[in-house]
Amino acid sequence: MSRTGIEAALNDLLFNRDITLAEAADRHFSPDYRQRTDGEWADRAGFLDHIGHLRGIVADGRVEVHEELYDGDKYADRHTCHVTKTDGATVSMEVYVFADLTPEGRFRRIEETTLMLQGSNADRDLGSAR
Repeated sequence: MSRTGIEAALNDLLFNRDITLAEAADRHFSPDYRQRTDGEWADRAGFLDHIGHLRGIVADGRVEVHEELYDGDKYADRHTCHVTKTDGATVSMEVYVFADLTPEGRFRRIEETTLMLQGSNADRDLGSAR
């Protein structure tokens, strides 16, 4: 089984412009995917709206995984997402993730909490902005 992880998923979703958003989503997320970010739930369509919005305002970035754990179909990690926006502003957010994986290794559900490390107050909702 080839399992995805946050670093691979976010790199494809946000920073790899050689593939479409749909291709990135299909590679890493199940059709019934849902996500809760800072207490707010989104289905797959809402999540893809969010990522499409981010693709429009993010110029570059990287994902730094601090800790990552796989246990059967369970996944957890703590990572920092460092982003440079198209306006030149930089944002760093630490993210705590708990997730379920499908049998083929894609994300079915993610619940995450974000902590702003660097950026303006306007960027506080970057984890769920649409």
